[in-house]
Amino acid sequence: MASGTGSSPPPETGAPVAAVAASEEELEQAVEGEEEGEDAFEIPSKNASHDRLRQWRQAALVLNASSRFRYTLDLEREEEKENLKGMIRAHAQVIRAVFLFKEAGQKNLGEYYTSIKLETLSQRFPVDLKKLMMLNRDHDTIIFQELGGVTGLSDLLKSNLDKGVSPDENELLRRRDIFGANTYPRKKRRSIWRFVFEACQDLTLVILMVAAAISLSLGMATEGAKDGWYDGGSIFFAVFLVIFVTATSDYRQSLQFQHLNGEKQNIQVEVIRGGKRIGASIFDLVVGDVVPLKIGDQVPADGILISGHSLAIDESSMTGESKIVHKDQRAPLLMSGCKVADGYGSMLVTGVGTNTEWGMLMANLSEDVGEETPLQVRLNGVATLIGIVGLLVAAAVLVVLWIRYFTGHTKNSDGTTQFVAGTTGVKQEFMGAIRILTITVTIVVVAVPEGLPLAVTLTLAYSMRKMMRDKALVRRLSSCETMGSATTICSDKTGTLTTNKMTVVEAYFGGTKFDPCDNTGMMCTSVTALLIEGIAQNTNGTVFWPEDGEAAEVTGSPTEKAILSWGLMIGMDFKDVRSKSSIIHVHPFNSEKKRGGVALQVSDTEVHIHWKGAAEILLASCRSWLSTDGSVQPISSGKHREFKKWIDDMAMSSLRCVAFAYCPCEPRMVPTESLDKWKLPEDDLTLIGVLGIKDPCRPGVRNAVQLCSIAGVKVMGRSSPNDKLLLVQSLKRKGHVVAVTGDGTNDAPALHEADIGLSMGISGTEVAKESSDIIILDDDFTSVVKVVRWGRSVYANIQKFIQFQLTVNVAALVINVVAAMSSGDVPLNAVELLWVNLIMDTLGALALATEPPIDNLMKRHPVGRREPLVTNIMWRNIFIQALYQIAVLLIFNFDGKRILHLQNESREHADKMKNTFVFNAFVFCQIFNEFNARKPEEKNVFKGVTNNHLFMGIVGATTGLQLLIIEFLGKFFDTARLNWRLWLLSVAIGAVSWPLVHLGKFIPVPVRPFQSYFKRCSCRRKPRQDEEQGGRS
Repeated sequence: MASGTGSSPPPETGAPVAAVAASEEELEQAVEGEEEGEDAFEIPSKNASHDRLRQWRQAALVLNASSRFRYTLDLEREEEKENLKGMIRAHAQVIRAVFLFKEAGQKNLGEYYTSIKLETLSQRFPVDLKKLMMLNRDHDTIIFQELGGVTGLSDLLKSNLDKGVSPDENELLRRRDIFGANTYPRKKRRSIWRFVFEACQDLTLVILMVAAAISLSLGMATEGAKDGWYDGGSIFFAVFLVIFVTATSDYRQSLQFQHLNGEKQNIQVEVIRGGKRIGASIFDLVVGDVVPLKIGDQVPADGILISGHSLAIDESSMTGESKIVHKDQRAPLLMSGCKVADGYGSMLVTGVGTNTEWGMLMANLSEDVGEETPLQVRLNGVATLIGIVGLLVAAAVLVVLWIRYFTGHTKNSDGTTQFVAGTTGVKQEFMGAIRILTITVTIVVVAVPEGLPLAVTLTLAYSMRKMMRDKALVRRLSSCETMGSATTICSDKTGTLTTNKMTVVEAYFGGTKFDPCDNTGMMCTSVTALLIEGIAQNTNGTVFWPEDGEAAEVTGSPTEKAILSWGLMIGMDFKDVRSKSSIIHVHPFNSEKKRGGVALQVSDTEVHIHWKGAAEILLASCRSWLSTDGSVQPISSGKHREFKKWIDDMAMSSLRCVAFAYCPCEPRMVPTESLDKWKLPEDDLTLIGVLGIKDPCRPGVRNAVQLCSIAGVKVMGRSSPNDKLLLVQSLKRKGHVVAVTGDGTNDAPALHEADIGLSMGISGTEVAKESSDIIILDDDFTSVVKVVRWGRSVYANIQKFIQFQLTVNVAALVINVVAAMSSGDVPLNAVELLWVNLIMDTLGALALATEPPIDNLMKRHPVGRREPLVTNIMWRNIFIQALYQIAVLLIFNFDGKRILHLQNESREHADKMKNTFVFNAFVFCQIFNEFNARKPEEKNVFKGVTNNHLFMGIVGATTGLQLLIIEFLGKFFDTARLNWRLWLLSVAIGAVSWPLVHLGKFIPVPVRPFQSYFKRCSCRRKPRQDEEQGGRS
């Protein structure tokens, strides 16, 4: 296995892969042991149990469950889905059992159920939809025989078993109108009003709306309708603004997820129309289509087997039983949604969409795009911790303010006491208490970062949309962030590191190298005919000759296409050769044995067994070789070395070596019964020759591998599927985060086992795609590296938002608490705090969580799974910014009148001007700090800022709205207009954060995370507690 290692590779994998053979029991115990000691807010990146998912939900502090858990897995709905699947499967099996029972007891059942009355059926197709549905649903073989088998059914459906239906769009449209489309009803898209309703369910916003309603009614009762509505009305306005912005943002995310979910379900299939094999969407299939099937495919619709060789179907998705069913002319019915486990064949489509069991199942199951990711759950833990602190602080502020108010220590803006026992009216007393409650509830709104976990969803939605442009379709959300932690990529060579556009460049036949490779003139006619017979019959590819005389169109796998194209170059007439012999039995190509064979009936007295596969494997099975004159020569030790040298030389030139061999077989050796179990002769073969097939390296792969090395990611390439699985298990035990690429059915276990499974969109089978987390749409390794870049960007963007939000949290809490404790009032009122919360949550997340990835991300080492979300560098930045904001704004809060020269103003106006200035300066501190949060580690925070139009737009919109609030919405926000000097001073206070953060980045921070010190202390205390409990027991 070739590997390219980074400059500072992850933990060593010194032990041989085969030596890592711990039993599954030990592994399960180890995993369980780990899980027991883990935090509630830690979940595995893949296949988390429902119990683990319930655990973190129960531990989280949540103010709006419908919003917080919107994009998480609905556990109750998942259980309902499984129950519904079981009911539908059981229903279908009962119906089949009844029909089988009746079939056994009634000879004339066919006449009763299936007599075709042409006069009552469609004039276009003399078979009706109900009869086809009965055939598909009940697997009724009597109906099938009555219809004339697959040939008769094809005639009734106006189809051709070789050429399929006409590709004419009008013909396809008629078939969809009569028999239905291969789609099923989708869940109705949620309207924006649904998201508005969910945003209204936030507990704090509900309390604020109730308080606003009380304030509105009392204000209008005491001060009149003209002036009394401002306090309550302004809170209502601010709450509705928060709800509208939040709902709009969530609605846009929902549309993105629905679009991506549709892309995941849009499977591409091959279909034969007009005699030509073409690619089409699974949704475009119609009744009458002829569909080729091969190992790893999903059966795209209900149908009848036309022909097949060793065709085995995994029906577990429909029956619920892990059982492989072999299909042949005795059991020809195929069910939509099942997987081809082995062999190949072709089918006639007889049922599509909701007329199939699979369609009924999908129509009854509601789509659920919910899935929590490890980072999302960890952020719920952070939000819970901050929220608890915020709640405690808000409760303390509430108690202090109420005590000060009811003891007469709270003053009005004109200096009078707000509450005087026995003098203050009940309405005024109630209004004062409600105002204090409103302030403290608003502090909770700011303190509990509900938007923190949802920021993960926002950045994932953004990243997934952008990754589609980079040719990567994300199937599982968690893989986006996990990819940022990848330390090893185990990649396929063919098609991923290479172009997968193969051509034959060398040919060795009859003991001679052909130059050029298609110069077969030196071979006798019989040898050439035998070779062409093996090429044309031992393949699942096809050659289509257009009627207009254009060049032949070759279909099949890249290797098959290269061999068939070479066959055409040496004079092969594909259709004519296949008509001269008939296939008796096929041994499909197997990636384990690396060869495939076919038995041909050439004449009544002659049977040929043709083999094709890996050159070194077939050479070991050959005892003779075919010379150019047609004579069969024994393989001596010298000749064996010669053949081996040819193969080794081609392999050294990075060529794929494919050998051809055959052996004659007497017809009496072919079993007349149990032909499907016949094992083709594999030994004593005669070697015909070897082809060297070139698959050029993809442009950009070299640079991509070098970039991985710089990023500390080890790249390994080329291994068998079994070795790949063992390697993944070994690397994971060594602490690596492993990404694996794969395209074949045998790659599915490794794709499932890996931390991130990457399947190929072009060459990948449906089995591989369903086992993967991300589909690489262009099969290119450079796209894999782009996925790594996006994964790191997701993590980096979340950290930017955390730094920004924690700074606002700390500053807003401390400023309000200190002011409340000391003066009995707060500089930021409820409406202002709601505006700050909007900047901090929704707008801040939009600005910072949608930053595009930068080149520096690939110059860092992978992010460890257990590395703290808040790094020491982030703590330093938060501390510097929060300390600066708290110090400056508290100075202006307590001594602002003197500093701002407001002594000559009335007390009420001076207080309003001072509080407005503090509010304005605080908002501008956050606006300028958004720039600082873009680059937590870099000194130049402006690099690339103009390229992020969304960021610049949000900053511009926030600034414009702040100007509007101060200058024109004073009645709503209880603010005063500021002169140009105070505006400049506000902006200057915010701007100081830029040079401050630049200087702060010269302060060194320890390598060891701050959180580890607290964990170490808790770990020390825990053993002592255990000892004490042990002693007492």
